[in-house]
Amino acid sequence: MYQPSWIDLSGVVNMRDLGGLPTDGGEVVRHRRLLRSDNLQDLAAPSVTALLEEYRLTDVVDLRTHVEVAKEGDGPLRATAVHHHHFTLYREESDESGIPAAERVLPWERDEAEAAARRGEREKRRRSHDEFWSEHYLSYLSTRPDSVVAALHAIASSEGAAIVHCAAGKDRTGTIIGLALKIVGVPDDVVIADFAASAQKVPLILERLRLKPAYAENMRNKTVAQQSPTTDTMRMLLGALETRHGGVHCWLSDQGWTSRDTDRMRRKLLD
Repeated sequence: MYQPSWIDLSGVVNMRDLGGLPTDGGEVVRHRRLLRSDNLQDLAAPSVTALLEEYRLTDVVDLRTHVEVAKEGDGPLRATAVHHHHFTLYREESDESGIPAAERVLPWERDEAEAAARRGEREKRRRSHDEFWSEHYLSYLSTRPDSVVAALHAIASSEGAAIVHCAAGKDRTGTIIGLALKIVGVPDDVVIADFAASAQKVPLILERLRLKPAYAENMRNKTVAQQSPTTDTMRMLLGALETRHGGVHCWLSDQGWTSRDTDRMRRKLLD
């Protein structure tokens, strides 16, 4: 039975190590090679030291939007030698709009409003929780395949531990981590179990985000049930990739990912 390897550090509530996960080929994901987390902005000094010295962190893959980064500012890891890679998974307004990033709405707020206008609220309510979120995650792949593939390259090329994070560490992070695990052969049921594990932390995630300038208003009326990842959501996502694209590897191949890239990810993550 899957047991998350939680990392208990001051300043985050949803950090864990992907080490120990099995693959279909009998190999095991190495510890302290790939971590996942919620926002790193509030890491305390001892937490930064632990990541650098105990986990040998060398790379941060930041999936937040430009709006979030502008509103939240730089975190403490920016003052270290850690390499930062920033890849938004949303389409965003360009600087040509004339609106500073810190003053723009969060992209998913805009997308939710536009989607509601196209479909109408009645149709929106008919979709199940899992259908909504799996399609939402698929939109990352269709809207920003460049960022998805770049994030995977950043993981594969990192020298020490790489940490992938967004705001909550469950949706954008869960999508990228799920793809990385599938690349090296982690079976669907384990990928699904890891994705759903973040549900255990959703009450703490919401409590934290409601105190942050970038997210407070958007999170005000969100419930734990609405924001909790489930096994069916990732199962639907993987199923859709299989049906529409022939699976994760075929989708990646269509984006220019090669067998050499897969080998590099395997050398990075596997014993």
